[in-house]
Amino acid sequence: MDKKPRYIPAFYFRWLTFVYDPMLQYLGREAKVKSRLVEQARLEKGHRVLDIGCGTATLTILIKRACGNCEVNGLDGDPAILEVARRKVARSGLNIRLIHGTAAVLLFPDGAFDRVFTSLVLHHLSLKDRTYVLKEILRVLKPGGELHIAELGKPHNALMSLVSQVVGRLESARDFVRGLLPETLTGAGFVQVVETYRIATVFGTFELYKAQKPQ
Repeated sequence: MDKKPRYIPAFYFRWLTFVYDPMLQYLGREAKVKSRLVEQARLEKGHRVLDIGCGTATLTILIKRACGNCEVNGLDGDPAILEVARRKVARSGLNIRLIHGTAAVLLFPDGAFDRVFTSLVLHHLSLKDRTYVLKEILRVLKPGGELHIAELGKPHNALMSLVSQVVGRLESARDFVRGLLPETLTGAGFVQVVETYRIATVFGTFELYKAQKPQ
């Protein structure tokens, strides 16, 4: 992996940061996608959880509300969007730790987390960087711990195929619209890789996956 992967802000352009929440909420069917992602994780009391690329902390807050006795951490590399997240967490009154950093260098010990989440982050990375990040996630998961992902996916109808022709022009997104994420996950060392859900959005097909670190 390169020493420092090229960082791409939400929606690729920093000037779009201020519309990140409403765009995902109204066009990306965010509530349904992220609620399903949290449900499938089967969070339990005492779980340590990391949300990588937490953005404005919408998912991070959902995780904490679903499991008040879980230790919940959000990580993001964009200081501007993380500041929005801090304000949202403060308004929520929830005990959530927000950390400025990138998935390329997870400053946590081996086996630190029971669950790791990531939503619409991996398609920002090149295949080389993506594989490295997944191996880092594998490292910080406990044996038997789970990774839960919401990402761009392979189109599942004619309309999504048309949308994906546009999305697929972004080099880092091509593997996702080709349906290659499961292969990348197994190549990084994950087992029991399962697609759990898919949904059509303005941005194309979103797919949910879960994958496990070997026992």
